[in-house]
Amino acid sequence: TCPSVPRLTLWSVSSRHPNLSVFIFTRLLSSVPSTLQHCTAEHQVNLVDLIRKHKLDDYGYIKMINFIRSKKCDASSLTGLPDAPLPWESEDFLRPVLQDDPLLQTDPEELCDSERPGLSTCQLSGAESHDALHRRAQAAEERACRSEEALARAMDDLHKLKLLAQGLVLNAETGKSGNLGTVAELREDEDEAYFSSYGHYGIHEEMLKDKVRTESYRDFMYRNPEVFRDKVVLDVGCGTGILSMFAARSGAKKVIAVDQSEIIYQAMDIVRSNQLEDKITLIKGRIEDINLPVENVDIIISEWMGYFLLFESMLDSVLHARDLYLADNGSVYPDLCNISLAAVGDTQKHQDRIAFWDDVYGFNMACMKKAVVPEAVVEVVKEDTLISEPTVIQVNSRLVPGFCAALVCAVLDLFSCHVLSLQVMFSTGPQVTKTHWKQTVFLLERPVPVQAGEELKGKITVRKNKKDPRSLLVTFDLRDRKLTYSLQ
Repeated sequence: TCPSVPRLTLWSVSSRHPNLSVFIFTRLLSSVPSTLQHCTAEHQVNLVDLIRKHKLDDYGYIKMINFIRSKKCDASSLTGLPDAPLPWESEDFLRPVLQDDPLLQTDPEELCDSERPGLSTCQLSGAESHDALHRRAQAAEERACRSEEALARAMDDLHKLKLLAQGLVLNAETGKSGNLGTVAELREDEDEAYFSSYGHYGIHEEMLKDKVRTESYRDFMYRNPEVFRDKVVLDVGCGTGILSMFAARSGAKKVIAVDQSEIIYQAMDIVRSNQLEDKITLIKGRIEDINLPVENVDIIISEWMGYFLLFESMLDSVLHARDLYLADNGSVYPDLCNISLAAVGDTQKHQDRIAFWDDVYGFNMACMKKAVVPEAVVEVVKEDTLISEPTVIQVNSRLVPGFCAALVCAVLDLFSCHVLSLQVMFSTGPQVTKTHWKQTVFLLERPVPVQAGEELKGKITVRKNKKDPRSLLVTFDLRDRKLTYSLQ
């Protein structure tokens, strides 16, 4: 039996009525082949012949079908057409006249390749039906493969073009005032990869299991309820909503939680599961792109810190929210952060990561160091490898004798305010409990010899990568060396 085919409404034109030169009526036909048969038998219009005569491609065929349906033309106006121009060349005829039109879902090449157009496969018999169906399936598969290959090439070309355009824009000299390369200037599609990475539960599980980080926020809010009582709180980058729920439990009147990643949908379920939906409002979107339902907020909380504190540039978003929404005398927490550096004397790590390339199975691959050294490494540093005390940037540090093989970054976060009954702080340094931030290590290409009590003086410059405002470029001027590292 024939497979079921959606019914089709066909406009037909006839001049047989004695009093009307043309009249239009609607007929429902059961399939595309029966429609083609009807056009040929009743109106002497062979659509396949029209396709072949005018060498119509897929778009031309679609335009012709929509032209016929919309103009309700008679047979003579179709059979007497010149080779060019065709009356359906306008792009307007790409718009379907009928919703889910089966004729538009039919491949014109398949119609033309058919040995007996106008007959459905159910009207063929035996081996003929099987062979015809097999040939049609092979032809369809070949066309699909060609289409997939063409689409892949087009997508690859589009990606290259996009990268080229972004490079031209990001590297062009512009007359815009203010800071260039800020997160706020990114379009949503340019920032999609960043937020997609936070859409998976795994990264949130890692952060929630980081007790140093999560319990510091919790203790700060729970031990200082007078700070949050009856306040409107904004949580920038709320993730699973844990900070928002801490704030609500600490007495906040209203909490607005904002996040662009897909995790916010789970946050909505979490908030409802804990009966806090009357206090917490969740909004999906970038803080730079949305409008809050309030004019001002009293407190902004956010866990915005990245590797080397500034990686990911989420601080930009917090500062944007502060400048736009924070009320006079409002507060942002955490409110104090320090970046510290320490010298690392782990010569074994230097041997494994850098000196390794000098002799690889008897081959010199030292040129690889140019690619390896400039990449900062995020890992846990052993406390016993430090050869200096961690020192806040801009303060000199005294060393113990040995070789300085790397510099390591640690971060100190502090929740502080004169009205607080208890300050809370945590560190990401090698001497304390490990956090999910670990430490950021900058391996030197050549270890620096140092003596006890010597000061290792230098200059550090941190800037955003113009091509990716969420990544960082860190430059050290150390003695006679200048080294630049990327954190991305």
